[in-house]
Amino acid sequence: MAAIIPCHYCSSMAISKLPRSHIPSGNINHVNAAWWGRQLSLRCSLKASEAQLRNKLKVKLFSLKECAISIALAAGLLTGMPFVDGSPNAYAANPAMPDLSVLISGPPIKDPGALLRYALPIDNKAIREVQKPLEDITDSLKVTGVKALDSVERNLRQSSQALKQGKSLIISGLAESKKDHGVELLGKLETGMDELEQIVVDRNRDAVAPKQKELLSYVGSVEEDMVDGFPYELPEEYQSMPLLKGRATVDMKVKVKDNPNTDEFMFRIVLDGYNAPVTAGNFLDLVQRHFYDGMEIQRADGFVVQTGDPEGPAEGFIDPSTEKTRTIPLEIMVTGEKSPFYGATLEELGLYKAQTRLPFNAFGTMAMARDEFENNSASSQVFWLLKESELTPSNANILDGRYAVFWLCTENEDYLADLTVGAVIDPFTWFLALDNLVNPSYKIALSPFST
Repeated sequence: MAAIIPCHYCSSMAISKLPRSHIPSGNINHVNAAWWGRQLSLRCSLKASEAQLRNKLKVKLFSLKECAISIALAAGLLTGMPFVDGSPNAYAANPAMPDLSVLISGPPIKDPGALLRYALPIDNKAIREVQKPLEDITDSLKVTGVKALDSVERNLRQSSQALKQGKSLIISGLAESKKDHGVELLGKLETGMDELEQIVVDRNRDAVAPKQKELLSYVGSVEEDMVDGFPYELPEEYQSMPLLKGRATVDMKVKVKDNPNTDEFMFRIVLDGYNAPVTAGNFLDLVQRHFYDGMEIQRADGFVVQTGDPEGPAEGFIDPSTEKTRTIPLEIMVTGEKSPFYGATLEELGLYKAQTRLPFNAFGTMAMARDEFENNSASSQVFWLLKESELTPSNANILDGRYAVFWLCTENEDYLADLTVGAVIDPFTWFLALDNLVNPSYKIALSPFST
């Protein structure tokens, strides 16, 4: 099975010398015990550093420069990056320091819907100013009781005002072919805001979250109507591969055993071809081929859920037209860039401060598994990340910038943690925007639920 966490994070020579196909998959700690031990040690070191910092601040003898260096060194451990320590393997010249703001900024966005909205390739400040206060309602609702409604009211007022002031700029940002639809959605958004205002007046706390979700769906759809075609050209060597030029929504049903509460789970997932067109296109093409139908969940250890390894000696999809394993390149989209980077991790590119457009923030974020030593070895094996450690924050961990994220689970993602080895994947039964898939390698008749 393709590796997920690179073995160079494990100091156990016995494990690191195993053939990659024999890396244990039953328990992530078998491979990463040393790495997790280092993280726990780091936590103690950080707490000690904090105590030291408080003491030094009291006597006004603390150096801010020393503080920055200490945090940078701690960040280096979190990112797996070496630092200047006098050892032969240290990067003595031009030591790479990660972006400290990654560690000291606010909590990362964990909602998959929000991540997808912010990952759209648009640049319209007016709609983002409408979106953010609505997103912030989630935090407002963390306050217990009806007191939360006071914060919700402020969020709503801010968003409503932003919509009134920026409506013309929002409309001007719509793609010409989608303008009528976008204007219609803005009308629904205004009506929905009035309805949410009445919900707050009625002090109906339980009705806030569903209405918030509805409003944000309108916002997200308006933002999608701002995307005019596919925003960039792919490298020539990938243009003939199956590509998802946009997004597609898929429902995946998984049949489970020995669960007293249910015999199946249904997950709605959004494939993001704007940020990973090759990766998402490859997966959707395999879905069309029924490659995953009847395949079992092959790993479920509390850290990840993984599948996609076909029966037999092959570790990926064998293309019948070539009788060879079809592989795809590592594909990472960085915030601020117009197109993804291919074939190299961000660490290898020296982009230590870069922020991935689709980070491993949300529970159940899905990415391609690959051979740890070969960036362009991904084929069919995929994994869902089930945990977000406080010691590995977004863009400062061992996954972001090293593995290609291409889908987010937007409904029932919490149930991914209930999947066990042996659960069986049913045929993917429902598609939305399948026409965004270009160069499909094998066409099939779509299900009656297709649109």
